This record gives sequence, structure tokens and C-alpha cells, in this order.
Amino acid sequence: MNDKTRVSAAVRALRILKVLKGHTNYGLSNQEIATAINDTPVNVSRALTTLIEEGLVDQVHDNGGGSHYKFALSIQMLQIAHSCMAEDERLIARLEEKRHRIRAGSQNN
Repeated sequence: MNDKTRVSAAVRALRILKVLKGHTNYGLSNQEIATAINDTPVNVSRALTTLIEEGLVDQVHDNGGGSHYKFALSIQMLQIAHSCMAEDERLIARLEEKRHRIRAGSQNN
């Protein structure tokens, strides 16, 4: 795999993750993803295989019946997002505490 192919595969995988945002409960089909990112279903399948192997995407049964699958962001991916939010919340709390201490100190002068 050359550098251009590697970059294309990485970009494709990232685009898939982006398009799956907001579809965590029911997922999207391979064709829906391919249409959304303007790529072929074959290329999407290859990228999905990697994303599933890495634990970032889950394969879910299509509730419409049949043996078709849809794809959604995995719990691991949601945990990554939650971890980022939790870190931001800790930072906000720390800044609020600092602001409170600064205000308390300025009132004592």
C-alpha cells in the first residue's frame, strides 16, 4: 500500500465516522454510507471492516427484516467522545473555582 492509498483509506474511514454521527441507534447501510461520502460500496466495505476490527464501528441488524446489516458508531467510539466531554467539564470546573477564588480575594482588599 503506497502513501496515497493509505491517506485515501484513512480519509475514507474518517468520513464514514463523520457520516455515522447521529445514526447510533439504527445505523446506516453500506449503500447509504457510500452515497453520503460519494464513494463505492466496495471501498466503504473495506473501510468498515477496518473500523469494526478497531472497535470504532458496530454492525447492527437492520430492523426492516432480512439479513441486511447496518453500521453505527460503537460504544468504544461513544466512550471516546464522552471522555472528551468529561475532560472539558473538569476544565470548566477548575476555571470556575479559580474565578471564584480570584473574586473572593479581590473583595478582601
